[in-house]
Amino acid sequence: MSDDKGLVSVQQQVNKVGLTRNDYKGAASTLCKGCGHFSIANQIIAACYEMNILPEQVMKFSGIGCSSKSPTYFLGRSFGFNGLHGRMPSLALGASFANTHLRVIGVSGDGDTASIGFGQFKHLVRRNIPMVYIVENNGVYALTKGQFSATTERGLSLKKQGINQYQPIDICLEALTANASFVARSFAGDPRQLVSLIKAALSHRGIAILDVISPCVTFHNQENSHHSFTWVRENKIPIQDITYIPPEEEIFIENFEEGTTREIDLFDGSTLKLKKVGNDHDPTDKLSAYKLLTKAIDENHVITGLIYINPDQPTLMDIHQLPEDLPLNRLPENRIRPPRESIDKVNKMMF
Repeated sequence: MSDDKGLVSVQQQVNKVGLTRNDYKGAASTLCKGCGHFSIANQIIAACYEMNILPEQVMKFSGIGCSSKSPTYFLGRSFGFNGLHGRMPSLALGASFANTHLRVIGVSGDGDTASIGFGQFKHLVRRNIPMVYIVENNGVYALTKGQFSATTERGLSLKKQGINQYQPIDICLEALTANASFVARSFAGDPRQLVSLIKAALSHRGIAILDVISPCVTFHNQENSHHSFTWVRENKIPIQDITYIPPEEEIFIENFEEGTTREIDLFDGSTLKLKKVGNDHDPTDKLSAYKLLTKAIDENHVITGLIYINPDQPTLMDIHQLPEDLPLNRLPENRIRPPRESIDKVNKMMF
């Protein structure tokens, strides 16, 4: 397929694994027109296409809610499982433990994660499994017609719900407290930043929590809402200018000035280049990450960018010394079943 100038259409350009961008799409969206969740799905498609990831090498999981419909709209050729409300983390953990050779993407919402699934979220994070965990955070239960969620800001007034009297949960603060090894926040209306963070998350060896403010245009569309397009655009503060550099490319930094950029090497050989934007934040300093988030809450701002990263934190697979040559669900019986001598030895100890 080509245009009038004979140039290959962007949608039909082939990447290094022989796939076009269209090969990374899913089913047609049934979300409301203008929903931020669809923008997130588009950036997942872009990230996987540009990183040359085979869709068949990805597992995607979700729970219940508008956000949990999102995996239908990207990577249609990938393995997928839509689980119970708040139970996505345990499904993803079991699948990733059984097959460490597949990438894992989990998509959840602020209700699915910060309410009914809060316990599972915290325990998944502390186990540090290699997984990209995206929270599509719109501050409302949109699938059930607009009730307040656990991340809705205090004092917000909605026509049919009254005034929210409770303090909100901050997903990034909770992830830090649970010892996540990668914590970031982005905005569905900032595709350049979002796609770079998704690429970095896919390259991170450990749990990568990405809290994405994703406005609901139907039930949570007041301009003064902290989850609206208007408010976030006017009040968000990006802490870095983020560039993801694949491992195959040589790194060039134009107009380099000492002290203005920071490069973080990810486990797969790729690099995340961070250029400071009016904020002297070190994303490898956990205490600095806490201060950054709490200050943003006090000043009524939304901090976006890479908040914290620890590329050397052991994963659940490291702790249990899983074999690297084959995943557990591919191991032959002689590598799983204890030898007769070991069984006899254990039996003798029992009597």
